[in-house]
Amino acid sequence: MENKKKVKEIIDLWAVDKKQYVKKSTYSAYMLLIENHILSAFGDMDKIQEAEVQSFVFEKLEVGLSQKSIKDILIVLKMVLKFGAKGDLFDYNPFDIKFPTQREKQNIEVLSRSDQKKIMNYVQTHFTFRNLGIYVCLAAGMRIGEVCALTWDDINTDTGIISIRRTIQRVYVVEAGNRHTEVILDTPKTRNSIRDIPMTRELSRILKPIKKVVNKDFFVLTNEAKPTEPRTYRSYFKQFIKALGIPELKFHGLRHSFATRCIESECDYKTVSVLLGHSNITTTLNLYVHPNLEQKKKCIDKMFKTLK
Repeated sequence: MENKKKVKEIIDLWAVDKKQYVKKSTYSAYMLLIENHILSAFGDMDKIQEAEVQSFVFEKLEVGLSQKSIKDILIVLKMVLKFGAKGDLFDYNPFDIKFPTQREKQNIEVLSRSDQKKIMNYVQTHFTFRNLGIYVCLAAGMRIGEVCALTWDDINTDTGIISIRRTIQRVYVVEAGNRHTEVILDTPKTRNSIRDIPMTRELSRILKPIKKVVNKDFFVLTNEAKPTEPRTYRSYFKQFIKALGIPELKFHGLRHSFATRCIESECDYKTVSVLLGHSNITTTLNLYVHPNLEQKKKCIDKMFKTLK
């Protein structure tokens, strides 16, 4: 037992090893969860019982943390403990944690059709590069970091394709107990997020004359060599929809609106999933495919017709 270590000591060793293999943004996210949650709860322990982890989960739920956030913490904790067990530094027994059943449905923010048309028409009559980014997100379903990282070189008006290859994000960097934030330009969040999106005819019509006169290396939202960051663009969007008299909506609601319009238009789910850059089709189905009463009635009527 002499070589067994406390969790905080294993974290130090694990962090050095993990840093070699993951993106900077991923590593920063891991370290933030460790600093904010894991160290205070488990750092001084040299063994962890399942009941202690279950109690930790209930405590976090009690203070309002979401199940997803808690599950993210547990993923990091398990990685650390497995690393310790592999090096024979910690006795790790896998734990089976239970969460209360979630009864409330997840609501997503989506623009009404009339508000979406209002935004798209406004952008065409009040053109700025920042306004253009809002239109692009509605027409292509891009994430805010992806549109902030978009350059003119990523837009091919000859083939009508927008290529998603990068994202911009501000990450918390935790080093030797010191915290600061950095804006980083990196590859998208998953391999599936690297994708090509066809432009609508209307978007292509808007972009073609602009593409002829801009510097291909400039960022679309600024039309300069320096990009804007998501935090700044979110603030701009908030003022944008307020000025138009549209109900408050998070920027991510543009992406939700794109996906919802695709589903409403009866696009096949797999294609919608690929366009969004989801890791798998289940994410798309869980978020956007919720049949209404009329659709359920049609389904049952159709089923009974086959029995006649």
